[in-house]
Amino acid sequence: MRNKVKTMNSLLRRILLYTLVVTLSISTTLLSGSIVAAGCDTDYLQADEPIAGTMLVDAVVVRPLTFVASVIGGALWVVSLPFTLLGGNTGEAGDILVMDPLCYTFKRPLGYMDDGR
Repeated sequence: MRNKVKTMNSLLRRILLYTLVVTLSISTTLLSGSIVAAGCDTDYLQADEPIAGTMLVDAVVVRPLTFVASVIGGALWVVSLPFTLLGGNTGEAGDILVMDPLCYTFKRPLGYMDDGR
């Protein structure tokens, strides 16, 4: 009987953990999309239309890396927040560390690697 209870508790913990991970993933995706829509002002221009290879590399390699960069940038922004509050440049630090990678990840058309700058 004790093994059944232990097994049920373990199963419930796994279900709760998976539910939490999925919920956080979905909410992070939805939240980052609304933040990007509100804060991006860069127009992504490219002289030529992207080819399939460029789109594939963009979707498989570049986008996941820039998403990870925006998550790391968000963590760095939180760590640097006391100093940027004292210095008065919180917005600029957030733009550089978080918004630029998020915009490059979510707003840019697939295959357009140049940001027009």
